[in-house]
Amino acid sequence: MRVKRGVTKHQRHQKIRRSTKGMTLAHRSSVRRGKQAVTKGLQFAYRDRRNRKRTFRALWNARINAAARMHGTTYSRLIAGLKRANIIIDRKILAELTVNEPKAFEAILKEAKK
Repeated sequence: MRVKRGVTKHQRHQKIRRSTKGMTLAHRSSVRRGKQAVTKGLQFAYRDRRNRKRTFRALWNARINAAARMHGTTYSRLIAGLKRANIIIDRKILAELTVNEPKAFEAILKEAKK
């Protein structure tokens, strides 16, 4: 008996069409170009989820360094002092303190300088 694949192919094309919602021109109308666009978009999404972590860590380090220099030290000396004092605080929270809670950051800085 012959196997007809029209329904399966149509469902596959509909899946691509749903994924390309919001794209323009051939990416939206052509199934072949749409499939390429979706595949590439997923690759970019995967890569950039990792790059976002890298970017934010650089931003946090810059904020911590700026705040540390305002108090007469540097980023590397501050981090080394924190490790010596056994203060376990991640850079995200430390950067948040520099922006929103300067008094708390000063207290941590004093402990790190000892």
